[in-house]
Amino acid sequence: MTNVTECDWLLLLPRVPAEPSRHRVALWRELRKIGAVPAASGAWTVPAVPPFTEGLDDARALAERGGGTLAVFTAVPGTEADLAVLAESFASVRRDEWAEFEADCGKFDDEIAKEIAKEKFTFGELEEEEQSMERLRRWFRDLKQRDVLRLPEALSAETRLAACAEALADFAERVFAAQLPASGPEDAEHARRA
Repeated sequence: MTNVTECDWLLLLPRVPAEPSRHRVALWRELRKIGAVPAASGAWTVPAVPPFTEGLDDARALAERGGGTLAVFTAVPGTEADLAVLAESFASVRRDEWAEFEADCGKFDDEIAKEIAKEKFTFGELEEEEQSMERLRRWFRDLKQRDVLRLPEALSAETRLAACAEALADFAERVFAAQLPASGPEDAEHARRA
């Protein structure tokens, strides 16, 4: 991972006509997707390192499709205090993302607990929960890729994700036990792999 105090920053200035608004919204979504954060009114910033720079061509293409532009400048902070402004803006958004991720992990845990309480041990329910877990894993990978600041929230989120995986494994065992009660352990293992 790159230390953001040792890298350049990019200043992104999107200019897209107000109407139709779908073009501006699509560009803002793309900027968020690549990890850009608002630096000031109408200006965005990212560290000038992959993975952030990899999505700039797509963002520029979206701006042009909407009849606008995306200007990209290398921003060199004049002082340590200036650098701190950029880094803190960036860190604040990343912390919010980690908090949202952990909240979704909590919802996942609550859903598993609800299904266990209702004894809803069906393969259909297990498949739904596995899909939810895969979504959490993809989201974690995306957030981790942007974690150039190595925030402590990332470690907490990783622990929380592992706990979700354990809860899902426990739920899966209950589903297999309920659906295959007459089978031996070998049969249950074979069904799990199928």
